[in-house]
Amino acid sequence: MLTLNVNNEFARLRAVLFGTAQSNGPIPSAETCYDPSSLAHVLAGTYPTEADMQREMLAVMAVFEKYEVEVFRPTTILDCNQIFARDIAFVIDNKFIKSNILPNRSDEYQALELLLNKIHPEDIIELPEDCHVEGGDVILYDDYVFIGVYSGVDYPDYITARTNIQAAEAIQKLFPHKTVKSFELRKSNSNPLENALHLDCCFQPLGHGKALIHDRGFSSDTDYQWLLDFFGKDNVFQATSKEMSQMNCNVFSISEDVVISEQNFIRLNTWLEAQGFTVEKVPYAEISKQGGLLRCSTLPLNRD
Repeated sequence: MLTLNVNNEFARLRAVLFGTAQSNGPIPSAETCYDPSSLAHVLAGTYPTEADMQREMLAVMAVFEKYEVEVFRPTTILDCNQIFARDIAFVIDNKFIKSNILPNRSDEYQALELLLNKIHPEDIIELPEDCHVEGGDVILYDDYVFIGVYSGVDYPDYITARTNIQAAEAIQKLFPHKTVKSFELRKSNSNPLENALHLDCCFQPLGHGKALIHDRGFSSDTDYQWLLDFFGKDNVFQATSKEMSQMNCNVFSISEDVVISEQNFIRLNTWLEAQGFTVEKVPYAEISKQGGLLRCSTLPLNRD
């Protein structure tokens, strides 16, 4: 059986579920886009091709091989976008928690059957139906679980609102030994510069007490200031609105010292290297057009 163990975002990665761009399906219509970035590229005629996305994912696979990470992949579903594995589930401690995602994406979870068969059934958790949550909104930092939520009365109007306060409350009950801290995110169905689709689009902790944050991803300045005080201003890379929309906060840590990042994130990568990180630079700009990047594509299963 597979040993599950994840307590933060940067301990040495041993096993991961990585999405797939095989049989990604046709370019979506504007009406069926899940996020404003995809919508913008559909309307502009710049939506990524399947071949380009497969090429980018191969570059990440090469990094996993370099660091001897065990990689699981979902079973391919014909004409289905399965790139963003983080949306469909997440691991806290030794528990595999099924996300309550958009209804028309439920098939993506079924494609994990081979992986789920390697996990003890008692370690698989399904939250109550009224708890909406996706893995991109759940960020682990040792004794803390940071959760991005949207609690406005207009929640049903936002296809970009993926996690509600009920989910945060349920996770706190499941893990009473941890402190669950929720953050209200700014949402827009049409403007990628004003939309934090998930918490990991505007915030991510790294090794050695560093973090990536975009202030305008949060509805409240208080939430942003709390994170700034928690990590310390000198330890934080502050992304611009454009950098957030390009997914600069959505890198992925192999260990405390090693970060996978998009090769074109020049300002970010320069900062990371100045902080002492080894930056494994990969092409991922085409996949970013769908409103997600490296953390969105990965679901850690075991970290030291």
